[in-house]
Amino acid sequence: MCQKPTAGVAGRRWLKQMLYINDALSIPISEFAFSFARSPGPGGQNVNKVNSKAILKWQVQRSASLPEDVRARLIALVGRRLGKDGVLTIVSHRFRDQSRNVSDCLEKLRDVLIRAAEPPQRRKPTRPTRGARQRRLESKRRQSHKKSERRRRGDESL
Repeated sequence: MCQKPTAGVAGRRWLKQMLYINDALSIPISEFAFSFARSPGPGGQNVNKVNSKAILKWQVQRSASLPEDVRARLIALVGRRLGKDGVLTIVSHRFRDQSRNVSDCLEKLRDVLIRAAEPPQRRKPTRPTRGARQRRLESKRRQSHKKSERRRRGDESL
């Protein structure tokens, strides 16, 4: 997991760390670009002065630390959050301070990456039971009988 960033110029220490996903996957935080904007919602007198909303942008297509299979599953998972240029955008404005919103963005990304890193379960082929086969065939016989009865009645009316 990454350490929570602190605000201010001295708080840029966190840029040198890694975002830990699992034992096989971690991404350097330097691959992410953060920008900040004014956040909607409560904030008192500060709401119009402080850029507390964090916007994380990540070039998924160009990331060297992401295996191809995980990248393909990630692209399928994120949907419309991935732009046409291959940039994943994650926004957080849950908190009133910038550093907590940056941490929240990283947590959101981590949650999506954990789901993408998990390979899909293979389907175990199964066969229908004997009872299921018998029910299916009996249903087909009933349907066939019903339709053949309709044909016979149609011939008599002509």
